[in-house]
Amino acid sequence: MKKLVLLGVLMAVAGFVFAQSPQPHKKTFTAKTTGKPRPSQTAPPLRRENTEGSLARAARGGNPLQLLNPKAPAVYGRAEDNVFLDPDTGKWKGFKLLTINF
Repeated sequence: MKKLVLLGVLMAVAGFVFAQSPQPHKKTFTAKTTGKPRPSQTAPPLRRENTEGSLARAARGGNPLQLLNPKAPAVYGRAEDNVFLDPDTGKWKGFKLLTINF
């Protein structure tokens, strides 16, 4: 019985040693490049002139809570810039959250 256990331990150690032996290095096919790397192509950003609405104005900076203030200074814009007005009655119909002009 002792010989069988000793033989099993020796086989396990031998298997572990041979499994850790260095493998031959496989060749890879990579090419070295010279020069500057090409920049990743991304979509051009939208200019400030192309976007309107309350979300776009809040994202530009400043205090976004002033968009809700009816007595805000003129720096923050007019209320009519961020709402849809009914041409017949002149009353508002909805809010412009984000408008993209082409």
